[in-house]
Amino acid sequence: MPLSEKARVEVYIPDVMQEAYQNLLENFEQEFTYTFGGCTVNKGLGGSYRSQIGLVVPDRINLIYTDTPFSLQESLPMLSVYADKLRLAAFRALNEEAVLVTVDTPYNKKSFLLSVESAALAANSEVVFGHGS
Repeated sequence: MPLSEKARVEVYIPDVMQEAYQNLLENFEQEFTYTFGGCTVNKGLGGSYRSQIGLVVPDRINLIYTDTPFSLQESLPMLSVYADKLRLAAFRALNEEAVLVTVDTPYNKKSFLLSVESAALAANSEVVFGHGS
């Protein structure tokens, strides 16, 4: 299967020098390496987010991603469940408003953004599925 059809899983984790954040990044690195054969970690990326009270907050993030052997189109239900499990693990490990997990193709041929905020998860376990560009 061409790389352009394979699904890529990405997790954006705040770059915080606390043990819980470093442990989660290491755990995801091990998970992706053992499950899919490897991963890439980009540390210290600049970013920002809008807090729940509406303030724009500068943020440093770590991006960890892996390419899977699965077709995004054919395996979306399974990949959605996997992304939900990654997101839940992050929420349990960290004290964050939101953790972004995406499932996409490396060449952005078709994109499905899977995002959920911890408030929605805590309130009613609702997962918000949107379509990225």
